[in-house]
Amino acid sequence: MSKERARRRAEREAERARAIQANEERQARRSRRRALLAGLVPRPVRFYRQGGLIARRRRAQNLAVALGFVIVQAIVWTMWGSLFLSFGVFVFSLLLAPVVVTLAFDRRT
Repeated sequence: MSKERARRRAEREAERARAIQANEERQARRSRRRALLAGLVPRPVRFYRQGGLIARRRRAQNLAVALGFVIVQAIVWTMWGSLFLSFGVFVFSLLLAPVVVTLAFDRRT
């Protein structure tokens, strides 16, 4: 009777060892495949938003400049229908925007 139990226990342990070995082989194949794919596929660059007071203030300032730019363009397009004048104001606004940002928000770094 005890020989029979010992034989069954040995069979169970052998089966458990085979299952562990198969699981380890699967894990090794999976990790090699992931490493290969990670080497082939570039990871996307993630942009994280700054959360401090200075970052919030800068976002608000940039929004104000962008809204001012859009408002100027809308006024020119509605008041004067000339395409030449609208294009000229657009170029002038693009050139003037950094000056406005520097003077209005003291970004002279």
